Amino acid sequence: MSVLKSSSFKKLMRYAIPFKSKLFSVAFWAIFLAIVAGLRPLILNITIDKYFVTANKETNVIQDYFLDLISNILIEGNASYNIKVLVAIMFLILLLEVVAQYFFVFISSWLGQDIVKVIREKLFAHLASFKIKYYDNEPVGKLITRCVSDIENIASIFSQGLFMIISDVLKMLIVLIFMLVINWKITCIVLLIMPVILIATNIFNKKMKIAFNEVRNEVANLNTFIQERLTGMKIVQLFNREKIELEKFKEINHKHNKAWLKNILYNSIFFPIADIVSSITLGLVVYFGAIFIINGDTTTSVGQLISFNMYIAMLYTPLRQIADKFNVMQMGIVAADRVFEILESNSEVQNNGTIASEKLKGNIKFENVRFSYLKEEEILKGINLEVKAAETIAIVGATGAGKTTIINLLNRFYEIDSGKILIDDININDFTLETLRNEIAMVLQDVFLFADTIYNNITLFDESIKREQVYEAAKKIGVHDFLMSLPNGYDYDVKERGVMLSSGQRQLIAFLRAYISNPSILILDEATSSIDSYSEELIQKATLTLTQGRTSIIIAHRLATIVNADTIIVMDKGIIVEKGKHNELVQLENGFYKKLYEAQFEKTLDFFLFPIN
Repeated sequence: MSVLKSSSFKKLMRYAIPFKSKLFSVAFWAIFLAIVAGLRPLILNITIDKYFVTANKETNVIQDYFLDLISNILIEGNASYNIKVLVAIMFLILLLEVVAQYFFVFISSWLGQDIVKVIREKLFAHLASFKIKYYDNEPVGKLITRCVSDIENIASIFSQGLFMIISDVLKMLIVLIFMLVINWKITCIVLLIMPVILIATNIFNKKMKIAFNEVRNEVANLNTFIQERLTGMKIVQLFNREKIELEKFKEINHKHNKAWLKNILYNSIFFPIADIVSSITLGLVVYFGAIFIINGDTTTSVGQLISFNMYIAMLYTPLRQIADKFNVMQMGIVAADRVFEILESNSEVQNNGTIASEKLKGNIKFENVRFSYLKEEEILKGINLEVKAAETIAIVGATGAGKTTIINLLNRFYEIDSGKILIDDININDFTLETLRNEIAMVLQDVFLFADTIYNNITLFDESIKREQVYEAAKKIGVHDFLMSLPNGYDYDVKERGVMLSSGQRQLIAFLRAYISNPSILILDEATSSIDSYSEELIQKATLTLTQGRTSIIIAHRLATIVNADTIIVMDKGIIVEKGKHNELVQLENGFYKKLYEAQFEKTLDFFLFPIN
């Protein structure tokens, strides 16, 4: 056990504490199984020595006690009848062993699944609380590996590893006790050979720890690669990268294969050694046992040699299996290390706020806010911004100016470096996260839909939202007829990421999802880009409905969509360079907004005057 990472093992065992009844049940069946398993060779020994071999009747005092106890209680009458009773006893013991094995395996596996169920739920809840920055740095495929295959490997610690090892160790101890009771001299011969297999097992376990660590690393790399390529398959095919990506996959797959080959190599070396040592031990027992009998040793009998044949198998087979089960333990502990690494990560959004409000007015204020995704690469450089309740502001600027960063900070997806962000004159850190995010709704350019019905994507399984409310909201923003035109209407399955819908249709569902949540603050991030004219018309109507009577922040490259905003904020390189209404900004000589507007206007005019054939 020394080669295991004890800290991770102790943490796992803490999760087993709530399931004490199952733990005690597993312990009971493990002890019962070990005792029952050791009785079969003893009964066989009695049968052979009492009814088949009459030359040697002397045994040691302790053995006589066991033999007489069984003989006097269970064996009375003629020899034929006694043999039948002994056979019946052996059959009964075998039956009890099967029953004990069943309950032991079933309950230990059940306990393992109960434990990983708790860990899996805790892991998912922990991941759901992380800052978005964490997901910027961690591959999704790696996290999927942690949540699925690593968790299953942890389950195998209990179902195939730890309790099985404990059971095997108990069985070996019971077997040694029976062997010492029956014939201590022959047992000493067995014990002289045992250090060889123990040393080999220790070396094997250390090597397997390293090998399994490499395997888990390569599995994570493989999952990450496959997940990314399957998600971006359109790009792979569009740019004819199939062969290139295949070569990359072959390289990663080769490393994965190489890591597993080490595992196979160590197994191929260890298990034949274990078999050879077991065979040598059996041969020595038969050889010296025969010598003892020939030389007139009355404490050694043929029945003992035959029973020792079974005991050696029962002693070495668990020892051989312990090494195999130790492999399972190693994989489970390595997986646990990785899972606990996430569980102990400090990447959660701090939710220390205590203010819970059912409805906010929507006054927003940024006071000298500075922020950087990476150290020494500041994105926002002292932003001061005020948005009044029910006001609609638009933020424009070149790519990388910091527009989207502002709304990410408002939602507390990231934590600011310095400054303050206030809503209704209260620091957003003082609100509970639930309150803050309930009061802010976002419609993004890249709308994410789950592989489910449109209705569930709108309500996000909020049972407090009734179907009639969804219908009414859809009619108000003008998308009800469109949704009803789809097969099965609101119950239409959009499949993974909403692939069954166009980008414009996904945007409309996102608008309805935002509207039904009735937020105090609405954020539209490039919500009208890259869509057809029909969808844009519906979205424009939806925008007017959504922004009415609530604080709205619109981020847009297409300036024609925000000319009616109450205030337009122009950003460049992390600072606000201009601020005002559309008519005011287009009048500024050499202004940023004027240049942006004229550039878009000229492109639009060129398109209509000189269309592409």
